[in-house]
Formats: sequence, structure tokens, C-alpha cells
Amino acid sequence: MPTWPLQSGGYDLNLFASPPDCNFLCSVCHGVLKRPVRLPCSHIFCKKCILQWLARQKTCPCCRKEVKRKKMVHVNKLRKTIGRLEVKCKNAEAGCLVTCPLAHRKGHQDSCPFELMACPNEGCTAQVPRGDLAEHQQHCQQDAQQCCPLGCGATLGPAERAGHNCYRELRDAWSERQERSRTLLLCLLRRVRRVHRATSLVRRQLAQLGNFLEEDEALLGGAPQEVGGVPEGSTRAELWGAQGQGGNRGE
Repeated sequence: MPTWPLQSGGYDLNLFASPPDCNFLCSVCHGVLKRPVRLPCSHIFCKKCILQWLARQKTCPCCRKEVKRKKMVHVNKLRKTIGRLEVKCKNAEAGCLVTCPLAHRKGHQDSCPFELMACPNEGCTAQVPRGDLAEHQQHCQQDAQQCCPLGCGATLGPAERAGHNCYRELRDAWSERQERSRTLLLCLLRRVRRVHRATSLVRRQLAQLGNFLEEDEALLGGAPQEVGGVPEGSTRAELWGAQGQGGNRGE
């Protein structure tokens, strides 16, 4: 037997629903064999236990025969036999009454309602039994406000998170923005058309004004030869009036 303390590599005897056979016990840790290996001398130990032992002594813990590490053999048949032994749930003290084969213990633990789970709410450090986790989340104070887990940056309360959908909201916002842009574009096009019509009107009026000025210039340029000169400052109307009076006198 070892004369120095070792960390147990086997299964705790209290884990089993009924006391296991003494042939399933490790002589080093006195627990039920875990990953059993057999030495050339036929003695069987937990793999972890014998490796720790051989790190300090190169002999079998039972018969003291010299041991070479590469001569160890895994006893898979014995391992399967031990895996069929009935064990209690690790949460038995918390109230779980389930027993199952040792090989299935991990599978039960992953669904056991008494298994302690960390609250997923950010900032909450509570450890809650799996069966009570949903109720805890509903009343957890840290659950009041959380950032959107999808990364949109929104801060949401419990009621808001239930109906929050970043993708849908972003799609709706994008559609609304597109519709608003289309409306603004149509409004701008209407204004451009109005400006275009007003510009065309101004151009026509300028053209007409240019024509009037050309006619006035032509009339004013030809009047002195016919009338003998027009006094400076006379208007076109006065000129035509003078011509009319001359015509009357001739008659």
C-alpha cells in the first residue's frame, strides 16, 4: 500500500446504489476502478492511480515487482462491467432519486432538473437548479435590461425581447426609408419641371422683348428721314401723332 497521499483516481463508493464487489476496487485509492489497467503481475489499478504511483516508485503497489510502464494493459471488459453498475445521481442530496448505469450518468446529469445551472442573464451570478431556471429568469433583477443578443445595439426589457426581431425591424426601416426617398425624388422632379417651364416662359418673354426693342430701334432709326427729325426725348406715340396730323393737312 502507498505510504504517501495520492489523489483518488477511482469512483467514490458512496456514488453507487449498492456496495460494489471488492474485485472492482483499486488497491491504491480504495475507490471503484476508473479506466482500469493491468500490470504484468496481473494486479489491476485505476490508470491515474498507478501512473501517480509509478512516477515515484517503479514497482507494483501490491507485490512490489518491478513494473515497466509500457507493459500496462487496458482492461476494457472490466471497464464495461463497471459501467453497468447502478449509481445514484450526483444531485441525490438535492432531491434527485434517479439511479442509472454508471456509463449513462453523464447523460442523466445533462438533463437532471436538480443540476445547478448558472443564470444566463448578464451580471447575475446565481446558481439555480435546471428545473427552476425558467422561473428564475422571469424574476431575475438582472433581466430588467439587456442588450440585443443579435448585436443590433438595442437595450431591451423582458417584454420587448419576446417580440424583438432585428432583421425584420431593419428590413421595415429600410423599406420605409426607400419609400420616403422615392417620395422626395418625385417631389424634386415636379419642382424641376416647374422650374423648367418657368425658365422657358422667361426665355420666350425675353425673346419677345428683344423683338420689340429691335422694332423700336428700326422705327426710331428711320423716322428723321421721313419727318425731318424728331426732337430729343419724343416718344414713338408722339412721332406717329405728328405723322397723322401731316397727313390730314395734305388732304
